[in-house]
Amino acid sequence: MAIHHEILGGPGRDNALLVRVDTGKSLTRLLFDCGGGCPDALPLSELLAIDHLLFSHLHMDHVAGFDGFFRAVFNRSAQPNRIWGPPGTAEAFHHRFRSFLWNLHHEMSGSWRVGDIRDDGATVWRYELAEAFAHAYPDDRITRPGIVLDTPDFTVEARLMDHRTPSVAYLVREKPRMNVDPVRLAELGLAPGPWLKAVKDADDPALAVEINGTSHPVAALRERLLTETPGDSIAYLTDFLLDDAALERLTPFLDGCGTLVCESQYCHADVALASRNHHMTSVQAARLAGRVRAGKLVLFHLSDRYRRDEWLEMLDEAATIFPGVSFPPNWDIG
Repeated sequence: MAIHHEILGGPGRDNALLVRVDTGKSLTRLLFDCGGGCPDALPLSELLAIDHLLFSHLHMDHVAGFDGFFRAVFNRSAQPNRIWGPPGTAEAFHHRFRSFLWNLHHEMSGSWRVGDIRDDGATVWRYELAEAFAHAYPDDRITRPGIVLDTPDFTVEARLMDHRTPSVAYLVREKPRMNVDPVRLAELGLAPGPWLKAVKDADDPALAVEINGTSHPVAALRERLLTETPGDSIAYLTDFLLDDAALERLTPFLDGCGTLVCESQYCHADVALASRNHHMTSVQAARLAGRVRAGKLVLFHLSDRYRRDEWLEMLDEAATIFPGVSFPPNWDIG
């Protein structure tokens, strides 16, 4: 398995994050936010393949590109159309769906499900293109706090943060993988074969597998041969107050995260302004990355209030605290 990511949009412009979770057998595409012009960076085939669109919050610079995305996929029926966001997202997008003139829709099909994420779970509503999105149908209720998606291969978790309105911090985490230790395999004098998959996938450890005519208990083989490897992870963190309470809330949530994709709206000299506007500085982002033992930190969502040389100074400020920090590799700033 692998998690790949791409920042859409340029420095000082609207941004979004595209995450591809590749299991080797399937590819899931998650789009976080949809700033103005961001969908234009993707080919139509990629837009048509987006599995979930997840909003941090509904300020204009995070939703301005939605019309372009919706135009490409509004009648998509080959796969589910899913949107997630903070409380009020379903109502807002119901208005958005109905704001277009629909008079050729009767023979079209396309269901849209929009989920409001709350601290205690999520409520999902369904809207139908064939009805010109006239009605909102209660569709689902997720009762696992903090869990948006739970697939056999990965999870998407969420925490509501404070941006003077709820803003969702997201974490995509691969589930741990069970790998065969080749040294232990050789020590047991066993040759690899189809039986290994049976051992890895066995639901009942009381079962036995036959290897070269000899029966072996699955439980003993699993204990001797399998090691658990943590999966990769990536967090999307944008537009919220990063005070002491927020740090306490985020630390166990993000502990050991592979990549933090984090806003950098302000230089640290403007920390008072950042706090007043419920944003964070590059230094605060770096401190968070160090606190949660992140693998790397990617700064994005830069403000055009600063010049390019000041953006580079912000990066340098962060690097003195967390050396594994960078801007997106496709940004040509310096």
